[in-house]
Amino acid sequence: MGRRQPKQLLLAFFGEHVVDDATGPIRASVLITVLEGAGVAAPATRATLDRLVRSGVLARGRSGRETLFALTEHGTAVLREATHRVRGPRPFDPQGGGWTLVTFSIPEDHRRLRHRLRSTLTWEGFAPIRDGLWLAPGEVDLAGSLEPLRQDLAPHAVVAFHARELAGFPIGGSVRAAWDIEAIRREHLAFIERWADPAATATATSALTVRTMLVADWLALLRADPRLPAEFMDAQWPAARSVETYRRAHRALAQASTAEFAALAAARPTVSRRTGPAAPPSAPSPTRSAAARPR
Repeated sequence: MGRRQPKQLLLAFFGEHVVDDATGPIRASVLITVLEGAGVAAPATRATLDRLVRSGVLARGRSGRETLFALTEHGTAVLREATHRVRGPRPFDPQGGGWTLVTFSIPEDHRRLRHRLRSTLTWEGFAPIRDGLWLAPGEVDLAGSLEPLRQDLAPHAVVAFHARELAGFPIGGSVRAAWDIEAIRREHLAFIERWADPAATATATSALTVRTMLVADWLALLRADPRLPAEFMDAQWPAARSVETYRRAHRALAQASTAEFAALAAARPTVSRRTGPAAPPSAPSPTRSAAARPR
């Protein structure tokens, strides 16, 4: 499990504390403080906030001298979709049986759109098995996953099928070629090692920062594990231990981090008399939004 990126931490923060609550815009100083506790310098946080504004996930506003950030409608939709798996009871089980196949065609000069599509597919458990052909276990709700991209995709740019394995054509070889199963195991074991120790949460000076780090690591693990069927795993597969480790750590942090966030959110910025009250951040046009799957 590698170094946490500022984007991961910010998405974790907004997904945990903002997306389901009418807290209003969040001060930049709050976000900087939370990420500084996770080892991210203020300039890196500001630069990441700028990128999330440009991609349509966040909207920027001002109140006096304070810069404020709020989720756009697009950002809210993306994070709410992600929470179904983040908080789901069986996040590493396939969604139904069989396999989902996807092929797509996007012009070379639309590289940003191609990157957004590939990022979305990866979050949903897809991996490329041939040029332009991607495979995921189960029956993926692709229509819902691609909804944030719908207005930018040309008609029939993405073609998808639900398939099953045929006798005489075992899929195991394709699965092992598409996914490094031992690398996925190592991601689980690294997560467990980092968070199974009660000291990881008990000695925190800021429960809010530690909870943000925990959820960022959980998002990274969910992205790494495509939810392969149990037949490709052994009896020691650590996914169930990862789930229990996450839930235990989350419970340990929940009360203190919620109280800490409430106190920070209640400390509203001072409104400058010269500028007057700031208008709330406005969401960009949906046609200019970029998908921002947690990564």
